[in-house]
This record gives sequence, C-alpha cells and structure tokens, in this order.
Amino acid sequence: MVAMEAVAAVMRWRLLLVLSAAGLGALGVPQPPNILLLLMDDMGWGDLGVYGEPSRETPNLDRMAAEGMLFPNFYTANPLCSPSRAALLTGRLPIRNGFYTTNGQARNAYTPQEVVGGIPDTELLLPELLKKAGYVSKIVGKWHLGHRPQFHPLRHGFDEWFGSPNCHFGPYDNRARPNIPVYRDWEMVGRFYEEFPIDLRTGEANLTQIYLQEALDFIKRQQAAQRPFFLYWAIDATHAPVYASKPFLGTSQRGRYGDAVREIDDSVGKILSLLQDLKITKDTFVFFTSDNGAALISAPKQGRYGDAVREIDDSVGKILSLLQDLKITKDTFVFFTSDNGAALISAPKQGRCGSNGPFLCGKQTTFEGGMREPAIVWWPGHIAAGQVSHQLGNVMDLFTTSLSLAGLELPSDRVIDGLDLLPSMLQGQLVDRLVLARHSPPLPAPPAPNDGARAG
Repeated sequence: MVAMEAVAAVMRWRLLLVLSAAGLGALGVPQPPNILLLLMDDMGWGDLGVYGEPSRETPNLDRMAAEGMLFPNFYTANPLCSPSRAALLTGRLPIRNGFYTTNGQARNAYTPQEVVGGIPDTELLLPELLKKAGYVSKIVGKWHLGHRPQFHPLRHGFDEWFGSPNCHFGPYDNRARPNIPVYRDWEMVGRFYEEFPIDLRTGEANLTQIYLQEALDFIKRQQAAQRPFFLYWAIDATHAPVYASKPFLGTSQRGRYGDAVREIDDSVGKILSLLQDLKITKDTFVFFTSDNGAALISAPKQGRYGDAVREIDDSVGKILSLLQDLKITKDTFVFFTSDNGAALISAPKQGRCGSNGPFLCGKQTTFEGGMREPAIVWWPGHIAAGQVSHQLGNVMDLFTTSLSLAGLELPSDRVIDGLDLLPSMLQGQLVDRLVLARHSPPLPAPPAPNDGARAG
C-alpha cells in the first residue's frame, strides 16, 4: 500500500506540470519532494556496519538503512572522482560528457592547477533542469568539474555553493600550484591549510562540521520559504589527506577515515531529522551514494580513516534528526553513496584508507572494489523500512530518478544513460540493464585502459 501511494503521488506531481511552480504553492497543491544526494569521497563498499564493517562504527547510517532500502549492487560510472561526479549530474557516461581523461577539454580526478578543462556548456546538469519544477539547489563541498570561472557551479544550475573546486592533497604555496580556495557562491572566503586549516600531521580539520552546518541552514531556510530544494552534499573528509574534527580524532578503531564517516552519518541524520520536523519527507526524494569505490591503494595508511568515518556517521545522524525534528521526512528523498571505491593505490601510504569489503582492488580500477559503492535510500512514508533491492544501480540513475521525482521529462536532444529507479524503490521491480564501466588513465598512461562491464 505504501508503495502504491508513493507511485500515485509521483504521477500526481507529473500531472501538475501544466501549472507553474509559483502557482503550485498558491493553490495549495503538493510540491514535488525535496531531494538530498549525499555523495561521499573515496568511501568503500565495506565501510559501513550494515555492509559488514567489523567495528560497527556507523550507527546512524546503519539506522538509515534499517529505516529505508539498501542497494548492495550499486555502481559508479567511473572509478575516479571527476568522471563519477560528471556522470551523476548529467546522467551520462563519461565517454559522452567528456570526463574520462586529462586533456584540454576534459578532466579526471587529478587536479593540478594547470588543467584547464571542465564541464562543457553543452551538458545539461541536474540543477539546471530541476529549476523547471521550482527547485532551489545548493552544492556543499567538492565540485570537481572545473576550477575556471566558466565552469563555476552557479553557471550550471546551482543557486548556492559553499565548498572547493578541487581536492586538497597538500599545501600548494607557490604560484604554479596555489593553495585550493574555498568559495561561498562567487566569493573566495579562504583557502585550505590557511583560513580552513587541515593539519596533515594530526589529520585535524573542522571542515565536515562547517559543511554540516551549511546543509542544516539551507534545509531550514528552504523549509521556511516552502520551496522544494535540491541539496548536493559532496563532502570529502575520506579523501586524502583524510581529516576529522578534534572531537572525533582517535575515537575510531579504524583511524581518521572512520571519524569522517561518522561525521557524515551524523550530518545525514540531522538532514533527515530536519525534513521530518518540517513535515516534508513525502515531498523530498533523498538518495545517498558515492562517486567511486574506496581508495584502498591511493589513500594514506595511518588509521585516521576510521575517525573520519565516525564523524561522517555522526553528521548523517544529525541531518536525519533535523529532518525528523522539522517533520519533513515524508517530503524529503535522501540517498547516500560514494563516488568511487576506497583508494588502495593513489593515496599516501600512511594507513588512512577505507575498505572495499570482499571486492578486488579499489579506486582507479574497474574491478568491483573500484566500482561498487555503498548506497542507501531513505524516504519514510514512501519506501518501507528494512528493504534490500538487488537492482543494478549506477550513479547516473540519480539524475533520471531525481527528474522523475520532480515530474520532469528527460532531455530529448541527447542520450541519457541513467535509469529511473523509482519502480525498484517503490514497487520492488527489477529492471534489466547493463552497467558499463570504462576507465582511461590520465597521461602518462599505462599501455591500455582497464575496462569492465556487468550484466545481471
């Protein structure tokens, strides 16, 4: 019954497209759901307790799964940060949107300042399309689709941004490689290691707490304005160098990465709680995933990863709690995942990386460890608790599913590779599909790219 009611609600939203977004509120017609995509960075399939992580340090994310639906067969579109994120926001394979290698027109996960490419103007991003349904969109955290002005998130549909354009492997204190900036919309408000310090020795940084507060404040503001919102919470605590705030340092059996995950979990909890408090859970679609698998090879090996995971978990908990306090859980769709697998190869070798569970390899490879991601969907009142879907999913599906939730049609002038997962989420249907994975390494490259595909 819950599933049928949710399907009917989505159909009603689609029928209401004949009305303007402003007119919907004036007529008292139900708005489309809020959409929260919680995208982690280099978090592996095996990093959550619900996926078998032995230290069980993610109680909030585990609760999110118990109250929602787990997707154990969810994949990224590419085992690197930038291509995965481009695929999520365009619904298209990297080979179509150009994010599959490092050259003058495209990018991958590596972020030297001399790389000048970014997301092409010809690509339609999810927030651009959601505007047609009256959504207000914000990105918090890592953009990674180009750092030149023409690639700025606010030029590609987002209304607000707080975060950084690139990664932050270390202090770039020379003219050739300046330190990574942090932006609020168009204004640079500081730089990593300076105004937003990251202590490479201890792994201490309060960025996750800042990103959490940005998410909570945005949810409160949009709920007060009674406008549907799209929040893309793309934090990076579990990416090298891996960091957590002081209260979480040393709290995890796994080190700093675990602290970051715990904070993410706490933040997601606060977001979901806010949706519940605002009574918009039924109007908000939330999907949580990651850009690629955990970086088991490239991540640092110092045990800080566990601390980071614990902090992420704590943050997710706070986000979900806020949604509950605001009584908007039924109006808010929440999805948690990661961009790629744990960095086993490319991260510093000091013991700070995640777990890809039983799967081979990690980030930068198209083996299961690099491509399969943790994924949880949470939408009380629409998706029954305690479910597991064996549907083959992909980060590109979040584009198509979000448009479906908003009652919008797919662009007709281009190929969209993402599928609508609502039939799987709401009715338990399994849709046949081929999950394609292609990775073309950056130059200088090995003799050939590594490729992979899974069907069924």
